[in-house]
Amino acid sequence: MDIIHTLLRFLHITSFAAWFGSVLASIYFLKSIEEKLTGNASNIGEYTSLLQRYIKLETKIADTGFKMVIVTGILLASLYHGWTLWVFVKIALIVLQVALTLGYITRSIRTLSYPCTGTEYAKWYRLFTLSLTMFAVVLTVSFFLL
Repeated sequence: MDIIHTLLRFLHITSFAAWFGSVLASIYFLKSIEEKLTGNASNIGEYTSLLQRYIKLETKIADTGFKMVIVTGILLASLYHGWTLWVFVKIALIVLQVALTLGYITRSIRTLSYPCTGTEYAKWYRLFTLSLTMFAVVLTVSFFLL
């Protein structure tokens, strides 16, 4: 097997894992600070600031992983696998995932202010449900249908 092909596949898979992993890490982080952001903590400003800093860092990791998935995917399709129907299906699923995620963030997450109710905070978990469902669909198509 060509070493460049192997390297591109490795980068493609690890980039997807970094993107996926950043989402999983966010779930645990948000769960750990939920009580502080939904309660009457006296230091709510500190936790709000911590959340904002975390989201900025998480976004850098997720964006880098996403960009690398796209670049390596394009290179793999162009150089080795061709532009088949299944490549376009995978592209469409990733575009759908990003559109749904960004749309939900814009509509529901950016409007949150802290402290908030548990019901409002649950919007974070709906975001992760949406995102993880789309990851599962992409992985299912990639590994079982391609």
